[in-house]
Amino acid sequence: MVTNQASLKRNGVQDFVTLRATAAIITLFSLYMGWFFISTEHVTYEIWRELFSGMFMKVFTLATLLAIMFHVRIGLWQVLTDYVKPTGLRALLQYVLNIMAFAYAAVGLFVLWGV
Repeated sequence: MVTNQASLKRNGVQDFVTLRATAAIITLFSLYMGWFFISTEHVTYEIWRELFSGMFMKVFTLATLLAIMFHVRIGLWQVLTDYVKPTGLRALLQYVLNIMAFAYAAVGLFVLWGV
């Protein structure tokens, strides 16, 4: 059985709600981007830059990046506790993969706010 210390004092209900909320944000962003590509005849650099220069899109993308980071963190924790039994290896994998998720979100923020 997994203890609360391994889950950083979270509980299953909190993880469930967080996963569903982050999945909803990711889905909305994906649908919005899908609609953008379907409705835009020619995607050029100028159109792409204009899309991401608005405050709505920056905030929406920021929320999506953070949602992805939280979704990945909880999902990895759940998968690794199910399939990787050696505690040391699981801790190392969680550390490396969480650092990668944070790095992806950080790079995304620099790219997003650099427009």
